[in-house]
Amino acid sequence: MLHFKLSRLREDIPALLKLAAPLLVGQLAVIAFGVLDTAMTARYSADDLAALAMASAIFISIYVGLTGVISALAPIAGQLFGAKRYDEIGEEVRQATWLALGLTILGCFVLMNADYLLAISRIKPEIEDKARLYLNILALGLPASMGMRVLMALHNAVSRPAVITVVQLAGLGLKLPLNLLFIYGGFGIEGMGGPGCAVATVIISWLWLIITLSFVLIDRFYSPFKIFSHFSKPDWHRIWALLKLGTPIGFSYLIEVTSFTFMSLFIARLGTTALAGHQIVANMGTVIYMVPLSLSIATMTLVSQSIGADKQERAEEIGWSSVFFTTTLCILIGIGVWLFKFELLDLYDPPSEVKVFSVPLFLFIAFYQVFDALQVTAAFILRAYRIAFWPMLIYAGSLWGVGLGGGYLMGFNVFGNTPKFLQGANGFWAGNSLSLGLAACFLLYLFRKTAARFEKTHPPIQV
Repeated sequence: MLHFKLSRLREDIPALLKLAAPLLVGQLAVIAFGVLDTAMTARYSADDLAALAMASAIFISIYVGLTGVISALAPIAGQLFGAKRYDEIGEEVRQATWLALGLTILGCFVLMNADYLLAISRIKPEIEDKARLYLNILALGLPASMGMRVLMALHNAVSRPAVITVVQLAGLGLKLPLNLLFIYGGFGIEGMGGPGCAVATVIISWLWLIITLSFVLIDRFYSPFKIFSHFSKPDWHRIWALLKLGTPIGFSYLIEVTSFTFMSLFIARLGTTALAGHQIVANMGTVIYMVPLSLSIATMTLVSQSIGADKQERAEEIGWSSVFFTTTLCILIGIGVWLFKFELLDLYDPPSEVKVFSVPLFLFIAFYQVFDALQVTAAFILRAYRIAFWPMLIYAGSLWGVGLGGGYLMGFNVFGNTPKFLQGANGFWAGNSLSLGLAACFLLYLFRKTAARFEKTHPPIQV
């Protein structure tokens, strides 16, 4: 039975917005980091911008996969918080820290030995050297970034995302002056170009960790969790529980990132104008995606807390309320994007030929908002139920198979019968939209079946 009641929206929507608003601000602040890096490096030199693009693509792919594993702490701690088993939250945080340490060692090894990955691009040696330096510098900040991810998962689980948002905004305020200092030089420091962005990011990452740890240590709100009450050795049972949930989440993130990465690589074959137009629309899509993503994280928090409190029916109601609200909101955003497409394009001020090329793509970015909202909301609800393996398979089949595979067939007119409108970049965007729609259908079905099973069995929390 589908437990969605319109009367519940008045209660559920304010609760979702209260959590999602600071999450959205924080996500946009993080995106602003990349915008500043790109804009400021572009003014330094074209080679540095190329090195930044190459190194960033490698780092993001590694970072997203690793942090996805750590994000498993959020639904686990959220269930414990809902069950009022506060002291166990501290133990989960300590074990997640051990896991983060192990993943950090793995990530640092890859970042500091990325020659094979860099060689794939066949870029000029001087650009490759800058990209290698960029990755080596970021490796110094990876321990702080992974530690921060543990704390972010904790704060999401206990409904305190605003703490992280404030810290992120403070970091954004430091990003501009630090970039200026290390990219262009000053106060006796020689300019480093693109790698200077990495230095600024590493400094901010460590400051984030120190500030957030200090806050957790001092604020009485965290006392019941007993995070710092004692030292814990690695508990392989708890670490395995985190890995069992987190590994497929990490792979799901990786699938999403690589599907867009390869989409860009294929579209690059169509020429500079096509790639530029695609990048503008993709960038806009990323910013819009932060809305359903923030609402989905908030939904996961509320659903996991309800499950922990043994309120299975309430958990399902919150889930369906979020599906309805998030999708409705994204439909309105999609309509707005289509109506104001020319005004939005003017913000990027592209050459006229790029602008003409980009306009048809706005139909897809407006259209696929509904599917994107449905799939991301359902995926995060399932994570609240500690289900991530089947969603990972769904993502692999839809985003890689239908999205990339179908987009390739349409975009390059492999069979010679693709309609003109669906050839080129349009074909890839159409494939992506279809893949998200397919993923949404399977994930929503899985949510419905999972919620029904949970209501019947009322399983106790097993950590």
